[in-house]
Amino acid sequence: MTITATAVAPLTIQDAETLVDTARRAAEAAGVSAAVTVLDAGGHLLAFRRDDRAVLIAGETSTRKAYTALQLNAPTADLVDAVQPGGLFHTLPTALDEPLLFIAGGIPVHRDGRLIGAVGVGGGAPDQDHGFAAAAVEALV
Repeated sequence: MTITATAVAPLTIQDAETLVDTARRAAEAAGVSAAVTVLDAGGHLLAFRRDDRAVLIAGETSTRKAYTALQLNAPTADLVDAVQPGGLFHTLPTALDEPLLFIAGGIPVHRDGRLIGAVGVGGGAPDQDHGFAAAAVEALV
């Protein structure tokens, strides 16, 4: 029996820079000061942009959103109901090594149908952050 592995290009520094720049431009166009974090498939930091005009927590928030999107392979906007009491993932944050953040703004990045990383945006309202992250992912495709 032969198993054929299909190679998928990983998320590169150039990809990460595209994600950060696109999210930054989308946020600035909306008048929002935002932090942007890009993680590779292993959860390692590839790129980060901090905006000194954003609230201090924005950087940590963007990182946690990216981590959550990566760990659950889903946009964080889709997970809010799942972590409410009685929700599907209500006890999940205590089961993982890192804290999760279930508000919009984190989106997994896929290539050829495989998870290769995640982007997180923090600084605006949840729906704004989600839109900035979505614009970044769309620019990468």
